[in-house]
Amino acid sequence: MRDQEGLGGKAVRDHDHMEHGNEDNGSIAKRIEFIESSKRKLLGDGLESCSIDELHQMENQLEQSLSKIRARKNQMLREQIEKLKGEEKSLLEQNAKLMEKCGMQLIGPPSNGEDDDDDNDDVECESPTETMEVETELFIGPPKRRSAKKTP
Repeated sequence: MRDQEGLGGKAVRDHDHMEHGNEDNGSIAKRIEFIESSKRKLLGDGLESCSIDELHQMENQLEQSLSKIRARKNQMLREQIEKLKGEEKSLLEQNAKLMEKCGMQLIGPPSNGEDDDDDNDDVECESPTETMEVETELFIGPPKRRSAKKTP
């Protein structure tokens, strides 16, 4: 007899739990619908039913969100710039070592990463005989056509 009461009590508890679960599902469904509606409104859809106060509140919320997004973007860009400056410094050091190893000399001091108008980053070879002169010719107009002329 006790087993029957135990099972019966368990069935009642399970039934109560299921009803409570159904209430939770209903409230969750309402919450999901509210969130989806809010999302649509923030994306600019379904604004016809909004009051001026709601529109003003959404505008403030979007401005705050945009401010946070811009701050994060700026932080990431600053971090990326610092990382790239470090890489540049490392590459300049490697370049100087390699040039020294090859017996080349820099004209002027190595660049500190700032953009100068001077072209002091040129490399000068130790031997002046290694420099080459190259002739270039500029022709303006359509290219000449080369065709094999047939003689009769």
